[in-house]
Amino acid sequence: QVQLVESGGGLVQTGGSLRLTCAASGRTFSSYVMGWFRQAPGKEREIIAKSRRTGDNTYYGNFVKGRFTISRDNAKNTVDLQMNSLKPEDTAVYYCAAKDMMGRTWDYWGQGAQVTVSS
Repeated sequence: QVQLVESGGGLVQTGGSLRLTCAASGRTFSSYVMGWFRQAPGKEREIIAKSRRTGDNTYYGNFVKGRFTISRDNAKNTVDLQMNSLKPEDTAVYYCAAKDMMGRTWDYWGQGAQVTVSS
């Protein structure tokens, strides 16, 4: 079992920045693929970014366009999402998730962190 807890959400103005942190506990953190997702009201959950064992192996959703950066610290069991140039359409609940390296599904989820971007 892996427990995930997000922190760092909140209210920010358009153009501002926020940094989300996901703290993981449980089995060996470095063995998991870690990801960030978001879900806006009335929309489907979408993947923002994911990171495999090392920070060099990352994937970003098409909409990110260089504004968000995922980073992980395997020594601290954390994965961060740095968000810059935020827009009102970035308003959503942001989730941290984990899956086994060879797994097909995201098996572990955090409780979510609200991010609200005001215009």
